[in-house]
Amino acid sequence: MATTTAGGGGGGGGGARGRANYDELIKLLLIGDSGVGKSCLLLRFSDDTFTTSFITTIGIDFKIRTIELDNRRIKLQIWDTAGQERFRTITTAYYRGAMGILLVYDVTDESSFNNIRNWIRNIELHASDNVNKILVGNKADMDESKRVVPTANGQALADEYGIKFFETSAKTNLNVEHVFFTIARDIKNRVAESNSNRVEPPGINLNTLNTATSSAPSSSCCS
Repeated sequence: MATTTAGGGGGGGGGARGRANYDELIKLLLIGDSGVGKSCLLLRFSDDTFTTSFITTIGIDFKIRTIELDNRRIKLQIWDTAGQERFRTITTAYYRGAMGILLVYDVTDESSFNNIRNWIRNIELHASDNVNKILVGNKADMDESKRVVPTANGQALADEYGIKFFETSAKTNLNVEHVFFTIARDIKNRVAESNSNRVEPPGINLNTLNTATSSAPSSSCCS
């Protein structure tokens, strides 16, 4: 499985050669309040690393990881957004291009959980109508004495919006792979179903045309 970090133009990797490295491209967006662990989740998934230092995303960042999914090579382009209010106008521009959005809250921070409804309103305002969503309760490794959002509450909120729900830990790698693979598979299936249901525009029936042409009397325009 290949991984690469964001940054710089990757000159020379475009065209057919670049596309040959994967079968499908899926763009994902991580949103949620500042400090819920979005960057840590992304680092764990893309680089299999974890840091105890607080990571503040300035504006927006992204990483790429190519995965094998149902015998297909799927290139995941994952955008990590800043949770601070002053960056909201920057990050909303990325909603429209997202095929899937992970809504992340901290199970030890009730306000981050309550704000999920606000983040969903942002999705409804700025994202595509058919975008896939998944709810993620992060920092599930924390001692139960520090937990303020019960698992049942997270599941109930996800059920209310009709989306899937997972609790994760970037620190222990709990469910991190499962979350990203799940939303990637859901998107892949949605796109495949959409393509199969697409109605082809009416065109010329070549068989009929050939028959009509062969039965017509021959003539020469140049005689």
